[in-house]
Amino acid sequence: MLVECYDKKGAEVYEIIIKQIFQDLVLGPSVDDLKAFVNPDDPVFILAIKMKKTSTVVEFKDVASFTYDKEDDVTRILIDDENYLPNILNKLWRMFSRDEIYQPNRYQLEISGNQLDLETLVIDDPHSNLQRRIYDAIFRILPEGFKIIKDMSTNDIVAVVATDELIMDAWVEKANEYIAELESGM
Repeated sequence: MLVECYDKKGAEVYEIIIKQIFQDLVLGPSVDDLKAFVNPDDPVFILAIKMKKTSTVVEFKDVASFTYDKEDDVTRILIDDENYLPNILNKLWRMFSRDEIYQPNRYQLEISGNQLDLETLVIDDPHSNLQRRIYDAIFRILPEGFKIIKDMSTNDIVAVVATDELIMDAWVEKANEYIAELESGM
């Protein structure tokens, strides 16, 4: 972790703030590296965070078995991994009304019609979930009043430039340098 600031004490304080927020949100094990630049005189705050690799997306077919009964015109879904049931129900309730999904027991769902195309529905995306948690941390870390934010995130790097004024090109260049350093592992 690198926190750059012309004021050594200010850098130490921000390092403590970042570590505390990461600890509160249990993000430490999910982050490879972090670079921050703070300059209260300009005022600017640049933060770039490299995420660790996450597991692949979980599709519906990975955690459930599907059968379609032509006679009844019903798709029956047998849940193999109950841990994903809240995500499954949440996604299905967005696509169908709750009345359209019959749940005879906690491991079985029934939906009218041929719904075999649901097999490829993404039930869980660990990369997206981690990214969302990192954005949450960033918005907790940013100084209050820094409402002008430029998101410069790439695949595995979440990066923002924040200020309460217009964003300067030099700040964007600094953020790009951080991104390049994190991508190269420097």
